[in-house]
Amino acid sequence: MLQTFQAFYDGLVHGQLLEATYQSLKRLLMAFILAIVVGTVLGFMFARYRLIDDTIGFLVVALQTIPSIAWLPFAIIWFGMSDFAVIFITTLGATWTMAMASRTGIKNIPTLYIKAAQTMGTGNGLRMFYQVMVPAAFPHMMTGVRVAWAFAWRALVAGELIAKGVGLGQLLQDGRNLADTALMLCIVIIIAVLGTISDHFCFKRLEDKLLVRYGLISTKK
Repeated sequence: MLQTFQAFYDGLVHGQLLEATYQSLKRLLMAFILAIVVGTVLGFMFARYRLIDDTIGFLVVALQTIPSIAWLPFAIIWFGMSDFAVIFITTLGATWTMAMASRTGIKNIPTLYIKAAQTMGTGNGLRMFYQVMVPAAFPHMMTGVRVAWAFAWRALVAGELIAKGVGLGQLLQDGRNLADTALMLCIVIIIAVLGTISDHFCFKRLEDKLLVRYGLISTKK
């Protein structure tokens, strides 16, 4: 344990851990935002258009079963040993989960909500999506966001273990090459702490605020 604290201290003093954490978070956030946007749009299309759901929707289920790291050889061929390769597989790791969560949430919206919105002139386009469907499907979508975040972390670290560049995954690989278990444990702890903090202080609080805003829960405890 003392060796782990020493590795953490040395990494902070020399800036190695801070730089690796920054680079990993930068890649992660870029891929995660892209995955949320693409996944939500795909989920909306699957839920609203049966033809698309029947023809393409089942492919998402199949793609969801493929480990993200399996796409890394393709990513390296297409993008080289660069950040784009890591961002690509990280995006794939989170997109399908978000798509299925959005699809489930939108499909479970009571028909009464849709008909009432149409009666009030909302239509079936963008206004229907962000004024009615997103609030009604929000609990399912937020669950998808939190799961997608965890999957994105897994894909990110797996990609950084192989691809070149500064990052927590590469530091983990360096620790393995040097048989430095203290450094490896330090990286694992950092990833766990970052994941816990982001889930509890970001996603959980955002979820609570939006649930109150949409009137899905009461502000009274």
